[in-house]
Amino acid sequence: MRRFSAQFIFTNSGPPLKRAVISTEDDGTIISIVENKGLLKESNSVEFYNGIIVPGFVNCHCHLELAHMKGVIPEGTGLSNFIMYVRNSRGINPDIDLSLTRKTDKIMSDEGIVLCADICNTPLTFEIKKKSRIKYINLLEVFGIDAVKASKRMDDVSAIEKYALESGLPYSVVPHSAYSVSLPLLRLIKEKTKNNIVTSIHFMETGAESVFLSGHTGPLRKSYEDSGLLPENIQLPADHISAILDEVTLSGNLILVHNTYADSHIVSEISKRGNTFWCLCPGSNMYIESKLPPVEMMMLEGCEIIVGTDSPASSKTMSILSELKLISNHFSSVSLEEMIRWVTINGARALNEDNNFGKIVPGKKPGLLLLENVDLVNFKLLPETIVARLV
Repeated sequence: MRRFSAQFIFTNSGPPLKRAVISTEDDGTIISIVENKGLLKESNSVEFYNGIIVPGFVNCHCHLELAHMKGVIPEGTGLSNFIMYVRNSRGINPDIDLSLTRKTDKIMSDEGIVLCADICNTPLTFEIKKKSRIKYINLLEVFGIDAVKASKRMDDVSAIEKYALESGLPYSVVPHSAYSVSLPLLRLIKEKTKNNIVTSIHFMETGAESVFLSGHTGPLRKSYEDSGLLPENIQLPADHISAILDEVTLSGNLILVHNTYADSHIVSEISKRGNTFWCLCPGSNMYIESKLPPVEMMMLEGCEIIVGTDSPASSKTMSILSELKLISNHFSSVSLEEMIRWVTINGARALNEDNNFGKIVPGKKPGLLLLENVDLVNFKLLPETIVARLV
């Protein structure tokens, strides 16, 4: 058994506790939280820290497969050009890919991530995930704009699904985005995923998406043309609202990733679906499009906000804390307590894993993190704030 205390503890089951004592089993399962009105008596058995203890972080959007692309793509290219770089750089050297994937998995774990939704286009990462300290929810992604090849795309994901089943890892089949999946393929995916617990889709990451959906023009069209992937007959949803409400499964939780160009009308309409979570990846958005999502509007609309790191190809660091610092720097009205909820209990709920993660309460095994060098008077992150894993 271990016992922990700190200046403050964010349990996500009530207001912050001052110098309470958390007892855990050796495996990290919470035994008890004892409140003492901030009057902690010195004890050899209590590990006391000058910071804030929070549950382990939940990363709701990641591409571990792209670990080998860290630093390869220049910043500020815009999404259309970024996609071209990714197409041309995937799978260059499988041995290097695996080495860097293992390293990235360890970095994320060291940065406090205990649960992660990871996009999979191949089974490359499965063996690494089986041995990881992080629990991965694997999202087997389908894309393909050529309607003629819709059945072939489903065969491809079924082959990956077989590996996921054999590995024993939890998974869902998911569409990539409204602009990269033909209507016939979207409908095949919808039928296959009618019992999904979790579905994820890249959403409004660039303004070029709406242009391509409505008129089949703009930078995304050029990207497809340059790659030789533009079909003669383009069959796509007319807009993002119809894509989500009509063409994506209504089963389980839906994670919309990026939302950089979402407006209040779109948020309001799509929120009618229910069980919808809005994932922010601010580091990636700045890296690719030099733009942040409308966080304050989303909060006003009552969005269930969660956070992801996106991929090493589009983010300088696979750190949830770095994402929170970026949000805090640009949206100072967002409280630290609220942001911690986004990256803990909200993320756990989005991934249907809140039975174990997201809250510091007896019986759960959420992981315990320590935030150090924090403004403890105003509950603000500082440039020098760091995170350390306690459990």
